[in-house]
Amino acid sequence: MRDREAAQRWRTAQPGRVVFTNGVFDLLHPGHVDVLLGARRTGDALVVGLNSDASVRRLKGPERPVRSEAERAYVLGAFEMVDLVVVFDEDTPLELIRALRPDVLVKGGDYHEGTIVGAPDVRSWGGDVVVIPLTPGQSTTNIIRTLRGSHS
Repeated sequence: MRDREAAQRWRTAQPGRVVFTNGVFDLLHPGHVDVLLGARRTGDALVVGLNSDASVRRLKGPERPVRSEAERAYVLGAFEMVDLVVVFDEDTPLELIRALRPDVLVKGGDYHEGTIVGAPDVRSWGGDVVVIPLTPGQSTTNIIRTLRGSHS
């Protein structure tokens, strides 16, 4: 979904705690699944903010993403633990977080609360910020290096 107003309407209709996480989710691996499962366990509904192709290129370079935003959204949306996928064009999900006002903001363990975009906002309306530990050895960058034959 790209329609922020539709996402806000969805959010308003949700009972219970709404959880938000975000990322590129280019080549899904066990670490992604662990963050999504951990995020879902912190609430009643999980929204995944997905970087658009344009924002991924700005953040990761011209060779990324490997998969299009439509493909990435389709795969994420197929997971039972994911209730809604919202594509965003900005470099960070701050506007989307402010629009959806989640009860819980979740990121993987390569972040800490001081580096999580939107953490102060979520805290300001009484929400929680949760960091899910990283799954050792899991990285999209490492997968791409392996596929290209450079194991460094």
